[in-house]
Amino acid sequence: MLDVKKEIVEILAKDARTPHSEMAVLLGISQEQVAELVRQLEEEKIIVCYTTVVDWNRISGDQVQALIEVRVTPQRDRGFDAIAQRIYGFSEVKSVYLMSGGYDLTVLVEGNSMKEVAFFVAEKLSTIDGVLSTATHFVLRKYKDNGVFMDFDENGDSRLAVSP
Repeated sequence: MLDVKKEIVEILAKDARTPHSEMAVLLGISQEQVAELVRQLEEEKIIVCYTTVVDWNRISGDQVQALIEVRVTPQRDRGFDAIAQRIYGFSEVKSVYLMSGGYDLTVLVEGNSMKEVAFFVAEKLSTIDGVLSTATHFVLRKYKDNGVFMDFDENGDSRLAVSP
């Protein structure tokens, strides 16, 4: 049953709107079994939420996203978790990841302007005890988001540029 659960998760990760009836046909089980397995996956917190990938530039071009590299000093007995919790508590923060390499955390932040994101970094993020340094990288254009290609060419010409 674990393999079937994994297949259900993979199907829903590609398209959360996939009907139970369609999954039942794909998996060779009844629609009722699919519904029960999905309920179990939700109860077990394997499926945490359902989401929609939105091209926000088509609705409001003002929204700004930034990836912020954060170096921190881990806290005794809590490691990176305590600082990560402080960071993800801010409404501007959309995601926080513990990383390997030259910095410790990656923070995805959204704001209405570059100035608003800069204010968040200067006034909220960098003032947290244990934060040693930050490096902010603004997202200029999304080509692919959550496995979905973004249609950024307004002329409908999807050919690749040819160069010598």
